[in-house]
This record gives sequence, C-alpha cells and structure tokens, in this order.
Amino acid sequence: MTEQITQLPGGAPPRAGLRRRWPLPGLWTLGALAIAALVLAPVVSVLWIAFHPTENIWPHLAQSVLPRYLRTTLLLMATVAVLTSAVGVGAAWLVSMYDFPGRRWLDHALLFPLAIPAYVGAFALVDVLDYGGIVQVWLRAAMGWTSARDYWFPETRSLWMAGLVLSAALYPYVYLLTRAAFREQSGCTYEVARALGQGPWGLFWRVGLPMARPALAAGVALAMMETVADYGTIQHFGVQTLTAGIFSTWLDGGNAGGAAQIACVLLGLIVTLVLVERLSRRNARYHRLGRSQRPIARLPLRGGRGWIATALCLLPFAAGFLLPVGVMLYHGSQAPGQWMAPGLLKALSNTLVVGGIASLATVIAALLAVYGLRLSGSPAGRWILPLTTLGYATPGAVLAVGLLIPLAALDHRLADAILALTGTDPGLMITGTAFALGLAYLVRFFGVAQGAVESAFGRVSPNLPMAARSLGRGPGGALREVYLPMMRGSVLTALLVVFVDCVKELPATLLLRPFNFNTLSTRVFELASLEKLSEAAPAALLVMGIGLAAVAVLARANRA
Repeated sequence: MTEQITQLPGGAPPRAGLRRRWPLPGLWTLGALAIAALVLAPVVSVLWIAFHPTENIWPHLAQSVLPRYLRTTLLLMATVAVLTSAVGVGAAWLVSMYDFPGRRWLDHALLFPLAIPAYVGAFALVDVLDYGGIVQVWLRAAMGWTSARDYWFPETRSLWMAGLVLSAALYPYVYLLTRAAFREQSGCTYEVARALGQGPWGLFWRVGLPMARPALAAGVALAMMETVADYGTIQHFGVQTLTAGIFSTWLDGGNAGGAAQIACVLLGLIVTLVLVERLSRRNARYHRLGRSQRPIARLPLRGGRGWIATALCLLPFAAGFLLPVGVMLYHGSQAPGQWMAPGLLKALSNTLVVGGIASLATVIAALLAVYGLRLSGSPAGRWILPLTTLGYATPGAVLAVGLLIPLAALDHRLADAILALTGTDPGLMITGTAFALGLAYLVRFFGVAQGAVESAFGRVSPNLPMAARSLGRGPGGALREVYLPMMRGSVLTALLVVFVDCVKELPATLLLRPFNFNTLSTRVFELASLEKLSEAAPAALLVMGIGLAAVAVLARANRA
C-alpha cells in the first residue's frame, strides 16, 4: 500500500508515518530506465573500446590521417551550414512574406528533397556532370572539343560538389523550421517596422531573421549532424571525412580500437556542435505577443520580381528533387527488366520487414520510456530523456562500432554455451541475423520517436488520466484507453518518419547487415558505385517513393 501511494503522480502525499525518502521505483519506471540504458549502451561501448583497444594505434592516427579527416569534416560542415542557411532561410522568407507565381505549390514542393537520400543525389550529379555525362558530351559536340585538354570544367568528384549535393538534400531542415518560425510571428511587428522606414532588406535582417534565430540554429544543427553522419555521398566523391576514416580503419585496416577512437572524435564533434548551438542562445528570449496576434499579410510580387522569386525557389527544388528523380527515371526506363530482378525483390522484402519491425519497436520503446518516466515523477526524467536523443545525433558508423563488437562477443559466448550443452553449433544468432541491424535502427532513431511521443503526451490534459485512475484503471489501462486514442495521429506520424529513416540509413546498414543481406539503400549504393545506374535506379526510385509518403505527411501537418 505504501509503494502505491508514493507512486501516484500528482496525488496527495502519503501519511507521515508511511512517508519514504527514497521510494522504490515501479515496474514502469524500471522499464523506462532499461530502455534508456539500451539506447545509451552503444555510445558507452564506443568509449570503452576506444580507451581499451587491443592494439593502440592512436599515436599513428593522430600524427598521420586524423588531422586530414578532421579538417575535411569541418570544411564540409561549414560548406553545408552556409549553403543550407542561405537556401533554407531565403526560400522560407519568400513563401512566408510574398505572393508570387507558383508560391502555393512551391510552399510544399520545397520539402520534397527530404525524400531523396543524399547519396542518390550524388550518383545523379556525377552521372550528369562527369566527363561522360550529358553536359560535357554536349559541350564537346557543340564547341568541337575533342578531349579534356581542350577546355576547363569544374572537378565533379570534389569536396565542394559533395557540399553542394548534401546542401541540396538537407536544406529542407532549415526551410521547414524557419518557415514555421516566420509564420508564427506577428504581422503587427512588421507593420510597425515599415512605419519606421524599414524596407524589405531591413525587415528581413532586423526583424524576421533575429526572431527566427532559434529555428535557424536548430535546422542548421540538424543539417550538420546529417553531414557528419553521411557516408554514401562522401565515398562517391572521394572525400576523406571522419566517417570515411572509421570505415577505412575498421574494414580495411582491421583495427576496431582505432575505428572506435576515430568514432570518439566524431562523437565529440557532434556533442560540441550541440553545446555551441545551445550556448549561443543561452541568454536570448523569444516571445509571442499573444494568442490573438494578427497574421502576416503577404505582399504581392508582380511582373519580373515575382518571376525572379519563383526562379529562386525553383532552383533548390530542381537541384534537390528534379535532378535525382529525373536521372533515376531515365536509367530505370532504359532497363525495365530490372524492376523484376530477384535481387530487387529480396532487397525490398528485407527493407520492409526489418524497417517495419524496427520502426514499430522504436515507437513502442519511446512510448514506454516516456510514459514510465512521467509516472515516476522523478526529476531524473528531465535529463534522462534528453540523453536518449543522443542516438539520433550519433552517426550510424559510430553506432555500428558500439554495437557490433560487444554483440559479436556475446554471440560467440552463446554459441559456445549451446555447443557445450547440446553438441550442436547454432552459429551466430545475433550478428548473423538482422537483429543487430534492427537494434541499430532503434538506437539511431529513438530520438525521433521520443520527441514526437513526448510532445503528444504534453498535449493531453492531466485531468483525463487522473479520472481514469480514479475509476479503477491502472497505469496500463490509462495508457491504452486514454492516452493512445488521443495520440494516435502523432504516434502514426512518428512510426512513418522512423520507418523512412530506417529505409534511407546507409552507414549502419553497410556495417551491421548479415552476409549476403541487402536492403534497398545498400543495393542502390553497391550498384551505383559500380556505375550500374540502370540496375540501381529501381531501388533508388522505391526509396524515394517511400520518402515522399513521409514528406506528404509532414507537409500536411505543417500546412498554413
């Protein structure tokens, strides 16, 4: 009886004689803590492996390749930050503040590049701009050039082109958040600024952009995290980042400890990025004027100015969506028989099964973790839940290092124990199946599900579950009969978004998949890396089609 009283959230305090200073945690709280520990375990594992390597090659890494990896990574991050800021904020400002031809459909179309994995955009850009691509072939035919010595053309496989491709795929993060920030601002603020003599540039630099700074910082941070986590794009362009160093040191060099040490550097870079973003706006405050504030009235752009605005919004949409989709459609039509290839059907089946199970497990784990910590009423939930989002900020290659090595050791011990007991060798039951891959997806995208679920819990009035408890429903009954029906939309959205992220994930899939096991993303990467775009195109189009479903949900949820 004592334990039940101390666990009631928001209830009256127990009698003085029954009061406990440190109440025992209930099953829901213990389950939430176990899920949080599972999500954080790979990061802890990476740190342990890095500080206890079998063969310490850190001095060699620090003196040879690590400075180059770090310099290239920082330069690529800076490039993506500048480009995504300019494109995302500029497009969000235009569609939020002005009316011009095509604004209504561009408002949603600018989100479409979210459906395109960056590595697909890389394959498409190289196919068009490389020496044998349509652009250079046309130039040679039109100008009479016979070889590359007759003209100059930008190097296609370079860091700058990689930054351009990543920016075209990632600018929607900035666009989506800053567009919402601009639309939540009061029209009265802009009317006062105009009355004080501010023109279009003054409104943007002195009013709109400062108030949208938190959204801009969050969007750029997301884009930079995705840049650090990328492998397919940088590998295709030959850019040596920290993620490429993890693959090279582990797979080519056979040194897991060295890969974990590079992973720690990468993890430290991510943590530093998050801290800098938080500290940069530590003392800043941004408030809305009231619930009844006047919305922003869009100004019409007529004639040439309107068409210039249309062209400026069309450019990132064309680079991030039309180009990769057009290239893949062209190559897919060149070999229609590839749509029925056994390898494609098997990859599709693997993707749907593993991604579906992993996304369902991720959302269920997020529900249980958030609900369990809310039931506990403990202040520890305020820092445990934010810590669990670290998995989303952790690149897939880092998670693979933290998962595969301890799981492989556990796998061998289980196999040895079963062999000793039964005389039969069961083989690798964990790393030899898709279990490790599904676990990596859960850890990697737990933060996405947790954020959506926590936000949905916050929108449910606390009076409703309290009424259910007073009518005899336990914690499970309140979750099943009160919370879940009211949170259905948010939970389904989280399920879809996590599933799409699982479909697009490449680094963790490459490292953790069982032998001869392909998903759509690995099939695209392997075939396109061998310049077999006609065979890779159907898988790429399937990945993009699944991504478009999630973008449609996001566009509908964020409709003005």
